[in-house]
Amino acid sequence: MPNPARAWREYPQRYRLEAEKCTKCGTIAFPPRLVCPQCGNRKFAKTKLAETGKLLTFTIIRVPPDPFEDQAPYAVGIAELEDGVKLTAQVVDCDFAALKVGLRVRLEFRKLSEEGEAGVIYYGYKFVPE
Repeated sequence: MPNPARAWREYPQRYRLEAEKCTKCGTIAFPPRLVCPQCGNRKFAKTKLAETGKLLTFTIIRVPPDPFEDQAPYAVGIAELEDGVKLTAQVVDCDFAALKVGLRVRLEFRKLSEEGEAGVIYYGYKFVPE
């Protein structure tokens, strides 16, 4: 069972695509960090992630973990957004044959999972081809 306190802390990143931009070197950190991975600075400004990018790599999951059995087969990819941030997410709304490296994608807010019959519904981002 997911930790509700952790989920609450992740809401800004998951629901508003908030990241942090280093005030010294401009590196965008997602999820936010305490120390810039490039220059070691500890001061950041909130920024919103770019919502479009290109697919760098992908795979088709045919034997999924238990919580995702009802979704198999499904595609998961890594995309580099326009601001340079790299994200991993499920690729949806496309035929597997259409997937290719360099495919233009956009982030879209979608349902990820739900906990039990009367449980919490979790939302987050997925990649959708443009």
